[in-house]
Amino acid sequence: MNTDAFSAYESNVRRYGRSFPTVFTKALGATIWDEAGKNYLDFLVGSGALNYGHNHPNIVAPAIEYLAGGNILLSLDMYTVAKREFIEAFVEAVLKPRDLAYKIQFPGPTGTNANEAALALARKVTGRSSVMAFTNAFHGMSLGSLAVSGAASTRELGGVARHDVIRVPYDGYPNQSFDSASYIDHVLGDPGSGIEKPAAIILETIQAEGGMNAASAAWLEAIQRICRKHDVVLIIDDIQAGAGRTGDFFSFEFAKIKPDIVCLSKSLSASGNPLSIVLIRPELDIWNPGEHSGTFRGNNLAFVTATAMCKLWSDRVFVAAVAKTAVKLQEHLDRLIKKFPNCIEQKRGRGLMAGLKCRSQSVVGRVHDVAFENGLLIESSGPNRDVIKILPPITITDGELERAITILDNALQEQVNGD
Repeated sequence: MNTDAFSAYESNVRRYGRSFPTVFTKALGATIWDEAGKNYLDFLVGSGALNYGHNHPNIVAPAIEYLAGGNILLSLDMYTVAKREFIEAFVEAVLKPRDLAYKIQFPGPTGTNANEAALALARKVTGRSSVMAFTNAFHGMSLGSLAVSGAASTRELGGVARHDVIRVPYDGYPNQSFDSASYIDHVLGDPGSGIEKPAAIILETIQAEGGMNAASAAWLEAIQRICRKHDVVLIIDDIQAGAGRTGDFFSFEFAKIKPDIVCLSKSLSASGNPLSIVLIRPELDIWNPGEHSGTFRGNNLAFVTATAMCKLWSDRVFVAAVAKTAVKLQEHLDRLIKKFPNCIEQKRGRGLMAGLKCRSQSVVGRVHDVAFENGLLIESSGPNRDVIKILPPITITDGELERAITILDNALQEQVNGD
């Protein structure tokens, strides 16, 4: 396996190549192959950017047709047929069935672009500068997104001071007995708290990089009530948890809330093509023309694959299959927890976005290595990297899921035997 070019010329910042030391070539569905022909089940899925697996035929076929037709690929924010078809499909298949009415902003192509746009708009709407963000949050790698992220190592990148962020406890932090929602409500209403009213509260319903911490429906409902009570914009960062990852299209659906702003990216294009959108409650859409921009906000190939993705959500059989797979994954993980109590502390996450909180970082490291050797790609999560992150494609077959769980089971068993 020739990796000389990477070690000789690629920056030291590379991460996943070190974690998975092989050279990949092809991929289909839940499976990815390396140069030697070895196949792996992919529970990494582009860090949540490939929820629908690799090269889904219903998504790739229209992309191939579009490319072969000499159609426009980059259009800034000009009007194109591909963009119109995406908007219409997204409204009909995703927004209307959920009784959601949003304006759609196309910022730059990545998740952090969406979060930066959302934060800027909230500040413009309210005239306030500070933003309330949570412990263990992660919102991206540009300065505004870094500022509202939780990990010290992340926030310190770039050596630039990041002000105007109020850090508050997430649901269940530091423990389940602490009512963080009531605390937030109190400090926002108490003139003696020393905490100014923020422009927005930004949150992930499941903190993927923060350790797969999942907020409860009751807590999310309380945060929405607090935002409305105190005239604060509620921003849901659904970049990794959205686009079907939890079993519903949006990760907040189970809580029956309607955020003021929603940020989507990663699996929105369903193909690995970069695309992000910001969903804005219409009365908050006070942007002036051209006030926010981004050269690659008109990625038409991504519009085409995202349109195909939307059509999947109009198929009741597809939707039912995703929900069924989510239940099966959770059942598999419950069995692992019962079987390996000395390795696994608790299950985290929700639906098809799950995590296994382990007793130590070393357990996760050894399980990761053994799983890779046996054909399963998984990664770690959390500030202490002690959570096994479980992200199968939401289209995974029952047989593939069972095979992956068997590999994980064997890796955990090897850990027990080693101890």
